[in-house]
Amino acid sequence: MSRAVVVERPGRHRLVRRGTPVPGPGEVLVRVAAAGICASDRELYEGRRDAAYVRYPVTPGHEWAGTVVAVGDGVDTGLVGRRTVAEGFRSCGVCERCRCGETSLCCGGYAETGFTEPGAFADHLTVPARLLHPLADDADLRAAALLEPAAVVAAAARAARPRPGERIAVVGAGTLGMLAVQLLAASTPAVLAVVEPRAARGERARAFGATAALSPEEAEAARGGFDLVVETAGAPASAASSCLLARRGGRVVLTGMFAPGAVGIDPVHLSLSQLELRSVFGASSAAWSDAVRAFGAGLLDPGALVTHEFPLEDFGAAVALAGDGDPRTGKVLLRP
Repeated sequence: MSRAVVVERPGRHRLVRRGTPVPGPGEVLVRVAAAGICASDRELYEGRRDAAYVRYPVTPGHEWAGTVVAVGDGVDTGLVGRRTVAEGFRSCGVCERCRCGETSLCCGGYAETGFTEPGAFADHLTVPARLLHPLADDADLRAAALLEPAAVVAAAARAARPRPGERIAVVGAGTLGMLAVQLLAASTPAVLAVVEPRAARGERARAFGATAALSPEEAEAARGGFDLVVETAGAPASAASSCLLARRGGRVVLTGMFAPGAVGIDPVHLSLSQLELRSVFGASSAAWSDAVRAFGAGLLDPGALVTHEFPLEDFGAAVALAGDGDPRTGKVLLRP
């Protein structure tokens, strides 16, 4: 038997017991070791996610790591026993965007593990084998569960093109921000500052390679002082404020998911400062590869961000904790 958390509709979930899923042609069956809870999972549970990007009833869980235990027809049997993660977007692979390598922008219709397809808040899940990114035999699966947000950060780094000796600011010190600090520190910046209203989180970012932790008020005095700004907060005003931090001719990359009503970016400032502005939606296959390589090389330490772990039975308590705003709460995991 296999257990799974099923969110039947917003605010209502149950733990179901069922037969272990059987992988179809081109699929693998994974035994889940750990799955992370993020803000989008809470949005799904509370019914605040755009209806185009969720399909109820659904088993959530798009941040995960596990071990392949069975394969379907046409899949290499050598994958059995491999530790792995997998891309969440079920890209078609044949549209123009996919052919250009932009698999997170697939034109074939939105489908994603944990939102429209069964996710990893379960003992087992099935995924297309083509989406796997196998890990080293001794990989820490608890830490690897955070490789999905790490892939988003890797996508931001691809867009940002950090160069040695640059002055870099990371706006936000949540999961994305902390991972961004770790990855960007590898580019040997002259300055790597974190802008974060919660002092404890800002100071913790120093342990991951930040050279300074600034409050939003302190950041006001640093406007125009950074070659590169990576926004990770998704707060109502963080896109606009990130653009003000960049020097003239600087680069800004937005990774946060903004809600309707967020403060707009001043187009006059944007044009007069000749800023290069990029946004990131999810992660392409290439960004996933970057994140997995960085993890294997020890440049990323996602496990250090985990503060709480719960069994599947305590999904309700776990999802409540993940969004309570307590600065002492880092990454929350479910451990089937």
